[in-house]
Amino acid sequence: MRNGEQLLLTLVIPIGLLLGLTLTDVIVQVAGPVRIPRALATVLTVSVISTAFTSLAIATGFERRSGALRFLGTTPLSRGELLGGKLLATAAVTSISAAAVVVVALAIGWRPTPGSAWAIPVLLLGAAAFASWGMALAGLLRAEAVLAVANGVFLVLIMFGGVVIPAASLPGPLGALATLLPSGALADALDAALVQGSVPAPLPIVVLLVWLVGGATLAARTFRWS
Repeated sequence: MRNGEQLLLTLVIPIGLLLGLTLTDVIVQVAGPVRIPRALATVLTVSVISTAFTSLAIATGFERRSGALRFLGTTPLSRGELLGGKLLATAAVTSISAAAVVVVALAIGWRPTPGSAWAIPVLLLGAAAFASWGMALAGLLRAEAVLAVANGVFLVLIMFGGVVIPAASLPGPLGALATLLPSGALADALDAALVQGSVPAPLPIVVLLVWLVGGATLAARTFRWS
């Protein structure tokens, strides 16, 4: 909460985007009664990406540059335990961010259905998938490069990864690719839970699991204390 950039990524951007999608006509995805739940699905996806991927990667990269990780490496803490602790901490921060967005959505008129509860496990799975790649990125590049790449990937995924623009609305191969990205899969699963009130389809869940396993494997092999 004391870090301005982290606060911006975790709370300010998601809440601002939710208000922009629902209370103004500057960005109109859809009108009618599903406008708020569809905007909520979009914003929760943005929140997970910004918190579990961008913010985590940048923070970990600069922890390495400052020497904090090197000092941790002199303790009995193992690499696996550090990665696990980072994932748990990210899950907690993601939950706080999502809760803040949900409170704002309730305040502007959103009313959940029983099927909306499916969004909770989907959010946790999405956060784990993105966090694994955030740690992998932090292990591969130096801090300044992590800052640039993490922010760049964040913007690309938001605009062309099936988040702000649904995968079905993207042209040809780009739309098909978006459904296989973790951003598009998370957006589709949350849309099913929050807009349709139904169980998410198997494909986005499988896509998120594949990205989780791949990211966790890469992070475990590339993570460095210094």
